Amino acid sequence: QVQLVESGGGLVKAGGSLRLSCAASGRTFSMYAMGWFRQAPGKEREFVAEIRGSIGSLYYADSVKGRFTIARDITKNTVYLQMNSLKPEDTALYLCAAKLTSRTSYGYWGQGTQVTVSS
Repeated sequence: QVQLVESGGGLVKAGGSLRLSCAASGRTFSMYAMGWFRQAPGKEREFVAEIRGSIGSLYYADSVKGRFTIARDITKNTVYLQMNSLKPEDTALYLCAAKLTSRTSYGYWGQGTQVTVSS
């Protein structure tokens, strides 16, 4: 089992920045990838960014490329999402997720942290 706890959300004005953190515990040694997803009210959950494998390959949704950066600290079992140039449309509940292999879907989820961007 893997437990995930997010933090760092809040209210920020458009153009501002926030850094989200996701601390993992449990079977962290067996995690293949960690990622961030978001869900806005009335919308489906969408992929934001992920970091995969031992070399830490990075992947981003087109909507956040150039503005968001995902990174991890293996010693702390923590993954971060640095969000710059925030827009009102980035407002959502941000969820951290983990998966154990390349052939499985994300099966472990945190409770989420709310990000609200005002115009």
